[in-house]
Amino acid sequence: MPWSAQERALLDGLDSPERVQRFLDEVPYSTEPVYRCPRSVMRDHRAHCFDGAVFAAAAFRHHGLPPRIVDLRAERDDDHVIAVFQRHGAWGAVAKSNVVGLRYREPVYRSLRELVMGFFDEYASLERVKSLRAWSRPVDLSRFDRQQWQTRDEAMEAIAENLDRVRHHDLLTPEMIAGLQPVEERRFQASLFGADEGGLYKPWEH
Repeated sequence: MPWSAQERALLDGLDSPERVQRFLDEVPYSTEPVYRCPRSVMRDHRAHCFDGAVFAAAAFRHHGLPPRIVDLRAERDDDHVIAVFQRHGAWGAVAKSNVVGLRYREPVYRSLRELVMGFFDEYASLERVKSLRAWSRPVDLSRFDRQQWQTRDEAMEAIAENLDRVRHHDLLTPEMIAGLQPVEERRFQASLFGADEGGLYKPWEH
């Protein structure tokens, strides 16, 4: 991989999912309608959730872990993309998010579905609705090596399109959805601490 010396030094230091998460937490959230490959994330020091997940996957790969991402699909809300990893047979996740509750998950989940459900109660739209509805099978980004996904912004569109097409699994039945309660107001407000309003999905505008 043709990383520069500076890029390699940064990636060398991100030698655990926890350190990757700390890096992403320090990077400002991007509200721009563009995709950044991992090289561009390091150059611009900026990312949204898709950029962040792909960057985390590149950091995982740099340290010998599979570069896998999962798409979380929501209703009347933004989808979310996470980078997943395993430790001692359990699943965890690294993620960049504009809201507090959709970031790191400890590797304590026994299945991918269990991991995804670990995001459920924190995944709320601006209408205070618990909006997470489905999750994709993991996509291994090594399949995009020919497109040079780690260093070319142009490869990001192909990854995004693949995530949209890949099989998704429903999390809830219609009866479950009908019985969902609104997110409690204090919890909802806490989730928005530090959020960039420009990057929030406003369902009434769509």
